Amino acid sequence: MSRGDWEAVIGLEVHVQLLTRSKIFSGASAAYGAEPNAQACAVDLGMPGSLPVFNAEAARLAVRLGLAVGASIAERSVFARKNYFYPDLPKGYQISQYEQPILSGGTVTLRLDDGAVRAIPLTRAHLEEDAGKSLHDAFYAETGIDLNRAGTPLLEIVSEPALRSAAEAVAYLKTLHTLVRWLGVSDGNMQEGSFRCDANVSVRRRGETRLGTRAEIKNVNSFRFVEKAIEYEIERQIRVIEGGGAVVQETRLYDPARHETRSMRGKESAHDYRYFPDPDLPPLVLDAGLIEAERTALPELPEARRTRYREALGLPEYDANLLTADRALAEAFDALAAALPGHAKLCANWVLGEWLGALNQRGLAMEDSPIKPARLAGLLNRLLDGSLSSNMAKQVFEAMWNSQDEADTLIERMGLKQISDSGALAELVDGVIAKFPDQVQKYLGGDDKILMFLVGQCMKASQGQANPKQLNDLLRARIQVPK
Repeated sequence: MSRGDWEAVIGLEVHVQLLTRSKIFSGASAAYGAEPNAQACAVDLGMPGSLPVFNAEAARLAVRLGLAVGASIAERSVFARKNYFYPDLPKGYQISQYEQPILSGGTVTLRLDDGAVRAIPLTRAHLEEDAGKSLHDAFYAETGIDLNRAGTPLLEIVSEPALRSAAEAVAYLKTLHTLVRWLGVSDGNMQEGSFRCDANVSVRRRGETRLGTRAEIKNVNSFRFVEKAIEYEIERQIRVIEGGGAVVQETRLYDPARHETRSMRGKESAHDYRYFPDPDLPPLVLDAGLIEAERTALPELPEARRTRYREALGLPEYDANLLTADRALAEAFDALAAALPGHAKLCANWVLGEWLGALNQRGLAMEDSPIKPARLAGLLNRLLDGSLSSNMAKQVFEAMWNSQDEADTLIERMGLKQISDSGALAELVDGVIAKFPDQVQKYLGGDDKILMFLVGQCMKASQGQANPKQLNDLLRARIQVPK
């Protein structure tokens, strides 16, 4: 039986670390990078007598995401204890939400590489605390426990099993990753564990409606590994069934070194966790004013901005997609385009080309750029009025990067103003025509490529400061060949 006879059914559980300064139930710092166990207080350690106090900022960030995806926001939600024993969970239970989560429903709209658009429904999103981290490689024949992450605020976003391929799963994750960073809900740093994914994967014969037995792949933290893990798991399950076996409901880990998933433990069901309302935490009741304040402050979302770039500014879809991959990038473009109305494509070229290239080369974020939109607009104005050639503008851009001076000051200092005076250019052209009579004859004989040679000689004579378009026109006219 071929792979085409099978259909994958995939649902994702994405753990998003919320961008708060302190943990979800304690005042300990949630910052990344401290020495092991330096940021775990009595509440995080589950010490007797310590009581959790909810961090209201976590609720505000959850509401913001809920509004962006069109979820139902519960004015009253409940925290529960999810009971299980693991060395990095000192209390013996995790505080999470079960029967009454803060968000229900909603949709994430994704665009696939072939241009297809899919709306992936969400089941829910709930608040919970993170566990600590087991360090298996830090000590010989022992496991270390770092509890700095214990109590870090998470929003677990659960999709419906509506994804049908590894490629769709990655597109969904990338869309969600862009959204949480766009909203300031999370920094989305996958290397630091701020954005992690559990993938529930099953297969069924095409045309069937009943779901197959699923395996859960835990804690995958890169887009590439998610794709490889899901692809492997789909193939593995098909092989098992076609070989006469049955897929077992279990939790599996992805091994990137071997590019395979392997069994970790049997998959627990909800009753295994013995959920019950946490007696130390009252229900979370949201003020209607908080929800409305977040609704009012909600920024233009990536999909809406992409549409505006295409329809109102006339940008190609490729540019619109790149510009909306990051909110700071999009806002820098907006500010530049507003300063140069009618030149959106030029602005996009410079933002995605010189500006983004310079940032990437130096490992900087857009927020840290020494060049701001207003300064870049001053440079592009000189390009538009013919004072600078494209190459000259790039030289001035580099100089601006290491200087606080405006473009006009640097142009004057560097002596880079483009020669556009028709009399001066005519003198240049006549000199080149006189110097290269053989090439002029070849051009007159029909060798059009010679014209570029003659333009190049004019540019050389002007030390790169002549206007190339005017040179081209003047050469044609002076050699007396119709345009």
